[in-house]
Amino acid sequence: MTKKRIVKKNSILPKTNKKTLDRSIANLETLIENTKSAIATLTEEISTLENGIKDLDNLVAEATTARKEAHATYVEELNANKGANELLAIAKNRLNKFYNPKLYKAPPKRELSEEQRISSNLGGTLAPTAPPGGIAGTGVTALAQRERPAPAPEMYGAYKKSNEESTGVIAMIDLLKADLEKEMQESEVEEKHDQSEYEQMVSDSAEKRAQDSKSISHKQGANADAEAALVGAEGDHKDAMKSSMANAEYIHNLHQECDWLISNFDVRKEARAGEVESLKNAKAVLSGADYSLLEVNSLNRLRR
Repeated sequence: MTKKRIVKKNSILPKTNKKTLDRSIANLETLIENTKSAIATLTEEISTLENGIKDLDNLVAEATTARKEAHATYVEELNANKGANELLAIAKNRLNKFYNPKLYKAPPKRELSEEQRISSNLGGTLAPTAPPGGIAGTGVTALAQRERPAPAPEMYGAYKKSNEESTGVIAMIDLLKADLEKEMQESEVEEKHDQSEYEQMVSDSAEKRAQDSKSISHKQGANADAEAALVGAEGDHKDAMKSSMANAEYIHNLHQECDWLISNFDVRKEARAGEVESLKNAKAVLSGADYSLLEVNSLNRLRR
């Protein structure tokens, strides 16, 4: 009996040709590589934006601290300059009382309460008004906590009353007051400018922070999509590799079967020829032919 090679019914058959499958695998590998690169880039960009936001917050905090300190210094210097200006005004007024009585401004009259007015009208004596505090009883306290200046040097010789001298002193006081007022105006302008720059800086920082936060959110979403795409591509690549292996196994089995058929072609051909000859002889016998002739033909075939 002729041996036949039977292909199992459950053999895996290819669903596509090898070139198409190899091209699909190559495309998936390229997609996986590009997706991994995109994920790495997005991760680095997100980290850079997050570090930028932290640096921006620190910069705003430092600017806020510096602005508070600068404003406190401005307020302190402004109060000191106002106090000095008030002292100069008081000094000028007292000099005018002595040298220019027409320019002297008397202090406001004491305002009495209702009880004090009744007591005064009945001939009572009012309690003396407490002297003003501050520097030298002027009521100016802005400079009271600052370091006191050294005592004035002693004057030698007789004190002379002179309109020229008084005019020079008053002019000097006016000059000092003008310098103080100019300095206060310049400080005020500088303070407004610094405050405006600080507010603009905070506004710009807040806008950039919002933009960077929005960009981080978008990149995180894109990163999540890329990671999901990577998982899908890796799954498809795994399935394609399984199909490729199955296809390779199928081709290998097909080659083996074809090789077996080719190597046994002559034997199968001779066996088939013998089968045909046997069928002819059997037909002849059934048709009444000489049996001895059949035997001779069988012997001849065996000899061959």
